[in-house]
Amino acid sequence: MNKFVRALAIGMLLVLAACGKPTKEELVRKSENVKTKAELEAVLGRADDITKVGPLETWRYKGSNGDVLFIITGDTVQLQAAGPSKSK
Repeated sequence: MNKFVRALAIGMLLVLAACGKPTKEELVRKSENVKTKAELEAVLGRADDITKVGPLETWRYKGSNGDVLFIITGDTVQLQAAGPSKSK
């Protein structure tokens, strides 16, 4: 019984680890061929932070080891950048 409980606990920890935030490298890899806002949201989900200034939008996704930023003009994804997490 003790081995069963230990195996169950290890399995639960592995499942929880897999449910965590992706790394910034994983976010960039998933979004490599994205060209529109709809495509970006389809592959990465809703951004953690969206800032709008005139026609420009900045979508920030928080990874486990840093942030990935997308600059969007109209409906077109223009630029992506990855870096350390933004402290607030």
